[in-house]
Amino acid sequence: MAGVTELVTRLDIRLDPDRTRVLARVFVPGHEQLDEQSRATGVLARILGLPDGQVQQALQHVRARYGGRHRDLEQVLLTHAALLDHRIPDGSFLSPDRRALLGAYFTQELALEGAALFNPSLVAHPDQTGLRDDELRFVMSLRAVGEGHISCVEFRTGVLGAGGELRLDPPGPYVGSGAVGPTPVPKKLVGALLAESGADAESTRYLLSRLPDPFTQQDLEKALTALHGQQLTRHGAGHTDDLTRRITGSAYGLEFPASSALAERVLYPHAPAESHGIEDARFVRFVDDDGTVTFRATFTAFDGHHIQTHALETSDFLTFRFLPLAGPAARNKGLALFPRKVGGRHLALSRWDRESCSVATSADGLRWDKAVTVHVPQQPWEVIQTGNCGAPVETSEGWVVLTHGVGPMREYAVGALLLDLDDPTVVLGALDEPLLVPDEDERVGYVPNVIYSCGGLRHGDQLLLPYGASDSTVRFAVVDLPLLVERLLATRVNKAA
Repeated sequence: MAGVTELVTRLDIRLDPDRTRVLARVFVPGHEQLDEQSRATGVLARILGLPDGQVQQALQHVRARYGGRHRDLEQVLLTHAALLDHRIPDGSFLSPDRRALLGAYFTQELALEGAALFNPSLVAHPDQTGLRDDELRFVMSLRAVGEGHISCVEFRTGVLGAGGELRLDPPGPYVGSGAVGPTPVPKKLVGALLAESGADAESTRYLLSRLPDPFTQQDLEKALTALHGQQLTRHGAGHTDDLTRRITGSAYGLEFPASSALAERVLYPHAPAESHGIEDARFVRFVDDDGTVTFRATFTAFDGHHIQTHALETSDFLTFRFLPLAGPAARNKGLALFPRKVGGRHLALSRWDRESCSVATSADGLRWDKAVTVHVPQQPWEVIQTGNCGAPVETSEGWVVLTHGVGPMREYAVGALLLDLDDPTVVLGALDEPLLVPDEDERVGYVPNVIYSCGGLRHGDQLLLPYGASDSTVRFAVVDLPLLVERLLATRVNKAA
């Protein structure tokens, strides 16, 4: 099956994994093997027993080999060393060099793109200064996979010209994962997730009654303490406590230094639900009713056994807020947010049933009601399943939705739908053939025969479509948006005839 080649122009630019981009992360000896106990106590004792001369020699080696690979290696080492303070015997004195070396022994480098780089999405950059009138600066998110098959989100920036000219900015040599902190948590969201998790209803009502909206971690601890005091008569209190901590553990803030470049900032797993990966972020530039702009994304949180749909938001790509999502439409993978409200409600594309394209609504953007199916697998290239390729693109004729379809030999292709502007559950057109299929040189990689995108970006009559090729590299194509809309509307006419 060939794609609709007259609608799409592939660009020569490609983005390959760069294994020199390494993140300095905490390393605990023993934890690299599953189900093994930490060996930190014995390692610490040996470090404390090293003669001063060996300490200085070993630290000099670390600084010489690793100092140029990180923006501030000394601060990283001291931060990691501080995590061992509770294990240092009382009365022990650590010189600055020994403390820095201690941090080095409990640090490892992770090649973020060591295995793959793929599944990008695009939004307009918040800073459009210094460009020609026909240019658009963008932010691109990417799924990077490294050691242990752990996924994280990286960023790149670039500029798209009116004629399809594409420039990607060099990302720079450093990466950092930011500082984690608390964030206020909406009470109704936790209530909805507790109900979905099967928490005791009476204990849940009692807990929520003692929480402000939104609540902080300090508020939660007070409320859980009160709930514990009710265990004699509320037998579900302990289970409710466990579920609440698990849910709120996925709500956190993340902040990066203002001095860091955007491409240095990495969204690495922090919450237990994300421990094995933050996968396939679908970003959108969301404009609220009052004109406020935020950049939002949904992603798949994977803990090694279960997947959940979570969300994040930022106004500047410096500070981020992470929250889990609730509701039947937020189950499974592939939730993609609309760029504005429709009819006063938040909308999202959903693949809650694992195989169809649906549209879901939400009052607050956090709890997603049951979705309405709008497109089911029907063409040969999408028989196994279909879903979205990111946020819908608004045009005067309707919402353009790029889709993915899975066909014979588990080959992925990109298709397209056109949904009504005022009622996106109404399909105005659907391509009978794929818009894009893997070229021969895109079929070999980590997962062969796959092209997949998490979101394109409109610039005038162009739709810039970045896509992952066989889960190994990132390619780019430009879609003629007016011609695509014309083709989609023609399918409605032909079907009506």
